[in-house]
Amino acid sequence: MKNGFVFTKYTPPYQTPFDKLFDIFKEIITYTSGDFDEAIEWMRTLDKEYKLTTPEYTIDDFVEDLKKKNYIREAGTKGNGKGAITITGKMERIIRESALEQIFGDLKKSSGGNHRTKQVGQGDEQTGEFRSFTFGDSLENLSITETLRNAQVNNGIDSFQLNERDLIVEDSFFKAQMSTVLMIDISHSMILYGEDRITPAKKVAMALAELISTRYPKDTLDIIVFGNDAWPITIKDLPYLQVGPYHTNTVAGLQLATDILRRKRNSNKQIFMITDGKPSCVVEPDGNYYFNSNGLDPYITEKCYQHAATARKLGITITTFMIAQDPYLKKFVERFTEANQGKAFFTGLKGLGQMIFEDYQKNRKKSK
Repeated sequence: MKNGFVFTKYTPPYQTPFDKLFDIFKEIITYTSGDFDEAIEWMRTLDKEYKLTTPEYTIDDFVEDLKKKNYIREAGTKGNGKGAITITGKMERIIRESALEQIFGDLKKSSGGNHRTKQVGQGDEQTGEFRSFTFGDSLENLSITETLRNAQVNNGIDSFQLNERDLIVEDSFFKAQMSTVLMIDISHSMILYGEDRITPAKKVAMALAELISTRYPKDTLDIIVFGNDAWPITIKDLPYLQVGPYHTNTVAGLQLATDILRRKRNSNKQIFMITDGKPSCVVEPDGNYYFNSNGLDPYITEKCYQHAATARKLGITITTFMIAQDPYLKKFVERFTEANQGKAFFTGLKGLGQMIFEDYQKNRKKSK
């Protein structure tokens, strides 16, 4: 009998006409920042070019199915008297789940919902390592098999006894709660030069929100955006996020993020900052704005370094994801990172999600 491989033509799994279009729709609705009408126009254009539908199932049929499945709803009326269609909360959740699957598809749910630390002892998650019982150990961690084996070795089978010295427990890791603030740059440069940088950043934010709510439910995530100013947004706002005609007020973002984390009770706090450009704006004490888009302004950058150092004193780590490769920006980020004793990644858009998730999951600190 001969062993070997038999190769056959790949047959993709069956998808209903709705499912095929729905996969495309989920991607497009993210790019259109939740604008349903624009997304459907894109789909009609793609349909003409690539024949996505059949006479038996059209784009109009797809829209009707979206309504039946409660993915979209009519909200008020537009100028032409027709009902304005918006996506529902159910659809927003589907978009977040899709973003998580795209960016970190092999992620699995965990019932623990916390970050494992390197410290072992009377913790929460078993390590697979065994040690002798000591006073204060929980009996829940007692290894019955190892304990009985120890008793037999120490006392013999004929006169079986179980003493404290026979008890064996399985070591466990401590778990730490984490409070994270995600800062997203929405300055105009995020869509300049024909490169869409806001959509990948938005996808990462939605995926991170889904990750924390499903795998780390004890953690907290706050999201803020920064342009000329900084303000918080909710997870529900993420699909609709757009850039504005803004400069980059990194200082305002850091101030708001730090203020949010000051109020968190757990000891592990971090800021993730996604940006593609230099800081170019600050608000003066009198409320006026100071702008300078020409190179790196020492007055503005020095304020950034000061806030990075302040965050370090408060025990807040800043991880910067710079989605640009300009040498002078690298120098700024390196000095900023040094002031905070944090971390920095210089990444393209494609690897942004994986880098953030790798950092999030590996950031395991000792519980206090």
